[in-house]
Amino acid sequence: MSRSAATVSSESRFSHRFDTLQQLARDVLAHARKSGASACEVDVSDGFGQSVTVRRGDVETIEYNRDKAIAVAVYLGQRKGQASTSDFSPAALRETVDAALNIARFTAADPCAGLPDASLLAIDSQELPDLDLYHPWLLSVEAAVDLAKRCETAAFAVSPQVGNSEGATVSTQEGHFVSANSLGFIGGYPT
Repeated sequence: MSRSAATVSSESRFSHRFDTLQQLARDVLAHARKSGASACEVDVSDGFGQSVTVRRGDVETIEYNRDKAIAVAVYLGQRKGQASTSDFSPAALRETVDAALNIARFTAADPCAGLPDASLLAIDSQELPDLDLYHPWLLSVEAAVDLAKRCETAAFAVSPQVGNSEGATVSTQEGHFVSANSLGFIGGYPT
């Protein structure tokens, strides 16, 4: 899969490299197969961001977040079980797959459950199109505070009838993810 230059230059800000997310997905698929799943799909994500809120010209909150998750869906025939975790350790991955399998064992079969037809997937495609979805906004906290204050000031300037404000918030978020399934599809991109 092609990755844009912007992805490579900022990837170090993520907690996990893209190839690590791919390997985690492969590990989940391998454990599901070994544990008896007839099919499996997995999404692995990693991201971070910041949010700044000002109210009536004063900074009210500055928040940072860093998120990661693995969501697994396994199939036993047409019985589906799902589980997720934010722990990327090998033991947690196995436990998450096992939990999804236990759910599937006690779920009624659904004739519509299952993976998509393999002919609809970009399997073994070396060059997927760059959808130009990754536009990181490298905004310092100070710049975010300034922008939020300017936004709130602009709201007050609309009319003298605007006498109060719930505040203005400026948020940034970056992430990347991998989606994979037991039919051989594996792909993802930064957002």
